[in-house]
Order: sequence, then C-alpha cells, then structure tokens
Amino acid sequence: MVTLKTSINSKRWDSGGTVNDQSMSRNATDQLQHVPIGPILDSISDGIFIVNKELLITSFNRAAEEITGIPRIKAIGQRCFTIFRSNLCGKHCVLQKALSEDGPIRNRCASIINFAGQHIPVNVSTTLLRNRANEVIGAVEVFQELRLDAQPPEEPDGQVRLDNLITRNQTMGEIITVLPRIAASDNHVLIEGENGTGKEMLARALHAYSPRCTKPFIALTCKGLPEILPDGERRGGLSGAGAGMYKDMPCLAALPCGSTVFLDEISLMSGPNQRRLLRLFQAKKHGSQSRTCSLEDDVRVIASTRRDISSLAKKGVFSRDLYLQINSVTLELPPIRKRKEDIPLLIEHFISCFNQRQHKAVKGVSQETMALLMAYNFPGNITELQDIIEHAFDICAEGFISPSHLPDEVRKNSIDGFETLGMESAVQAVEAQAIIEALKRNNYNRMAAARDLGIHKSTFFRKIKHLGLVLPQIDGRFRSISGKNQTISAV
Repeated sequence: MVTLKTSINSKRWDSGGTVNDQSMSRNATDQLQHVPIGPILDSISDGIFIVNKELLITSFNRAAEEITGIPRIKAIGQRCFTIFRSNLCGKHCVLQKALSEDGPIRNRCASIINFAGQHIPVNVSTTLLRNRANEVIGAVEVFQELRLDAQPPEEPDGQVRLDNLITRNQTMGEIITVLPRIAASDNHVLIEGENGTGKEMLARALHAYSPRCTKPFIALTCKGLPEILPDGERRGGLSGAGAGMYKDMPCLAALPCGSTVFLDEISLMSGPNQRRLLRLFQAKKHGSQSRTCSLEDDVRVIASTRRDISSLAKKGVFSRDLYLQINSVTLELPPIRKRKEDIPLLIEHFISCFNQRQHKAVKGVSQETMALLMAYNFPGNITELQDIIEHAFDICAEGFISPSHLPDEVRKNSIDGFETLGMESAVQAVEAQAIIEALKRNNYNRMAAARDLGIHKSTFFRKIKHLGLVLPQIDGRFRSISGKNQTISAV
C-alpha cells in the first residue's frame, strides 16, 4: 500500500492506481478497487507530482500544470529537477532527503522557476510511496503557491515552522507568512530587533529561499568595518586590518554577481562608509566586469540594526538617504519577553538539538524549571535561552532539567521576576504546555487527554478556552495510520 498525504485529505493509495480509505468498510473498499487516482489528484488545489526511485515523474496533476506552466504530457517521464526547477534541487533536494532518510519532509519553503521564467515561492511537502510489501517505490511531492494573504503552514499544536524558525506568536507568525514572498523579490530588507532575537538567522532564511540561494551570502559587521574602497579600487580586496578579518573578500563595490550581502548593525557604520555606501546605491548601472558587480547591478542588501534607525535618521546621526535606500522592506523581530508563549517551544527545540549533538537523553525540563524560565526576562533573548539550555546539558545527562541545573543568575532573577510579574503568567504557560503534551500523547483526543491529566472534561475545555489555545480540527475519534508521516485516518 502507498501513503499519500495532501492538505485536503489522507488516504491509502494502491500502487496500481487505486484508492483505499481505511475508514471504509471492506465492501465499500472493494467497490473502489478500479477507481483511477488521476481525477482525484486533479480535484486537489495543491500541485502534486509523483516520482519513482530514479526521480522520474510518473504523475502530474492539473494544479501542478497551472503553477509550473508545464503541461502534463511534457512532464511525465522527465526527471523532476528538469520540470520542477527549484532552489532546493541538487544537494537540498527534499525528495532525495525523504528517500534517503525514509521519512516525510513537511512545510519547506522554496522558489521555483515556471515555464515563463518567473520565480514563484511555494511551500513543499514530501512523503514516501510504498507497495504492498511496504517497500519504498518512490515519493510524492505536494506544493502550493505562497501568497502574501496566505496563512503560514501550521503544525498540529498551532505552531508555525519554517525550518529553524518556529513560533506560536502572532507577530512572528506573520513574519514567517510573508518571508517566502519577500525572499522571492529583489527588494533590500531592513531587519530590526534587539541583540539575540535572530536577525542573522532571518537574513540567511531570506537568502536560502530566494532565487539567489546558490550565490554567496556575505555577512559583514558594520561596527569597525574598514573603509569601503572607492570605485577606482574595486578590483582590490580589503586592506590592512580588514584583510585579516575578511581575507579574499572583495570590497562592497565589487561583490560577486547575484550575491546577498548582510550588513549587521548598519546603524554603527561610520559616517564616511555611510556616504560611500550611498554613492554605490545611487551609481548608475555599469556593464558587469568579470565576475563582480556593483550594488546597483545585481547584489541584494539585507541590513540589521538593534537601534531605532528611523529616529537616528531624523536626528541626522544616520544618513536619511541611505536609510531610504535600505528600507524597501522592514521586518521587526519581537524580543522573547514579548513572545513568552514560544519559550516552551524553543526549549523543546534546543533540547532536541543538544541531545542529537551530544548523544544524550534529556527528556525536557521540570515544571519548576519551566516556571523559572517563564519568569526570567532574557536580556539576551533567544541566544541567551540557548546558552542556558546548553549550560544545563553540561550538568544534566538524562531525565529532566531541574532548577539546580540552571545558572545562578537565572534562578535569582527569575525569583525576582515572580515578585515583579507574579506567578500567574508562568503557571499559565506551564499549564498550556502540559495540555499540549497530553494532547500529543493521545493523538489530540480531548477526552483521553483530560483523563491523562486527571481532570474533568469540563475543566479541561475551560482551561483550553481560558489559555487561548488554538487546537487543530481533528476529531478525538480519529487516529493515525502511520506513525512516520502523521497521516490521520478515521477509525
């Protein structure tokens, strides 16, 4: 049997081209043994294509034709990377990753080039095809065009994920929603946010999901950056101290064509460098020389700042004209104290990463530890939270992280936080996390989750409403038919 998951439904697909829904009775199933899957795939609004183990396309639905601009008759029998021309093709191919890792890949954002040469941002998911002997015979890729008004892809517990960017916070969710569309454009981007909020990670995501993803991503720290070389010296590299910091890196007047340059803390750039950078922006386009371009030719700038650069421009501390040049799109990252609902999610993510990296078996954090972390103010934001979990891993090898595994400063300041902010918000966060974990353990069966927690069903539902938890539209009587791909099928 073959498992194919789409955004519309989840059924079992026979490798011979028939459909079998496990929720049906055996008699009803027998009546569908000879129903072709083509018309069913064509009724789905998401693009879908199926490949064999050699990555040759064996099926291509109508939505795939519309999004790619390539007719089905030309796609069938071709290698997928010649039809679905994506920035994930090659070493980042999600189909090959699914086949090699024997598991599904979900909600990867990518950019494809359609038949007309346009760059289209899409959301991609893949899953494996298996025959009746449970042998892998190919894979399915499901993709949908991303639009500015589209909702971000959500995980079952309400989180929004884009690779390493994960959130349950509305503001961050909105940023993740528009990120693929911004990435697909050539607009310069300004990222604002405090230290440790993930500005460079967001910049790298913009580059990774852009048509420039195969070109260099060049990160420069503007504080102490050597003077930008004038145009007449564009063939030389940075000299003096800059040569040691950025060996073999060309100056800003001669970057590799198609590259993305990340200017970290641009508000700290010196006045002379601001003026020279502005001249590079304002310069007329010149014919590309060799392998290098000017900023005006074909280089995208993503800048970041922790300061209010708009106010600095009004005061004349920062060049207003340069501010207007880099401010085509502005993304403002909230500090972690304004997205505390993400703390449990980020802790789970960091624990998973450190377990894999250090070959440990830490299960999570105790409720007391979670309460302390929820009360902490995190002046260093996400970076500090990561450092705290890493510190705990130095002491804790397995089981749950307890308050004794936290740095002294965190414990002390968290207690102060209880006195300042009160316990209510911390307790609510712990309750929310406990409810979510219980729902996960019971496949989102609300009644079973209430019994698991030892509370009455009415209390359970009242807490869900009071905490503002958004749960997936999955009936409690439903169960998963495949632990690997989380396909949901009625009992």
